[in-house]
Amino acid sequence: VQLVESGGGLVQAGGSLRLSCAASGFTFDDYAIGWFRQAPGKEREGVSCISSSDGSTYYADSVKGRFTISSDNAKNTVYLQMNSLKPEDTAVYYCHAAILWSHYWGQGTQVTVSS
Repeated sequence: VQLVESGGGLVQAGGSLRLSCAASGFTFDDYAIGWFRQAPGKEREGVSCISSSDGSTYYADSVKGRFTISSDNAKNTVYLQMNSLKPEDTAVYYCHAAILWSHYWGQGTQVTVSS
């Protein structure tokens, strides 16, 4: 299983970024894929995820109304559209997949929001 993130960068507060996670190496139909983030000195936290079985989504309270997760099954890619970014959104964002009882992580992409 391989997860490759892209789309991070530096943006001013109020701006937008779209993260992409290209997934490969698994064919299971039932999995959840999404995003975690880790800011300096803080624990890794869940941001958003989407279920392959029914398309249900989860968002952390801190990003509700600002972030949107979506998937393109034809491209095996999950996206995280991040709008109205705040300096506190600054972190390394990791793509994560839960397949059966296993967990997989991407290498992470840095998102920096300047005030």
